[in-house]
Amino acid sequence: MRRIAKFHKVSEEQFAEGFLDCFADRSEAETKEVYNTLKLPRRATAGSAGYDFFSPVDFELKPGESIKIPTGIRAEMENDWVLKLYPRSGLGFKFRLQLNNTVGIIDSDYFYSDNEGHIFIKITNDSNEGKTVQVQAGTGFAQGIFLEYGITVDDDATAVRNGGFGSTTGK
Repeated sequence: MRRIAKFHKVSEEQFAEGFLDCFADRSEAETKEVYNTLKLPRRATAGSAGYDFFSPVDFELKPGESIKIPTGIRAEMENDWVLKLYPRSGLGFKFRLQLNNTVGIIDSDYFYSDNEGHIFIKITNDSNEGKTVQVQAGTGFAQGIFLEYGITVDDDATAVRNGGFGSTTGK
């Protein structure tokens, strides 16, 4: 097994900016407390492909509701690798919990963005059975899998990323 990546916490300042954007009703003291309890993603077993991402806060989603979670995490990885994000299998199976962008794609150069490569995960409870999802802080709610990728023989991309969603549009 190749070791090609490492997870880091974003700075406390970057986390506070993202967290308060998502949870404006939280105080600075609460934000600091949440930051200090962030857990880096990890695999549950030696045979697990996915690294569990843990929720920094308690949340509840009724059918049709969405939430954007600032994970406080950034991923440093070798070039030619990508981190793909999915809901945890059990949550997807039991509640139809889905990522709003279907699959989250974290490129290797996102780590160097102005926002420190802060990974946000927006999820929706798409239950058609009336089920409410409840996730406690510190519980895995998403998983990330590292995959190697290739490029075309005539690829000529030279642009440099700076930002997240939509930052490479038109490049």
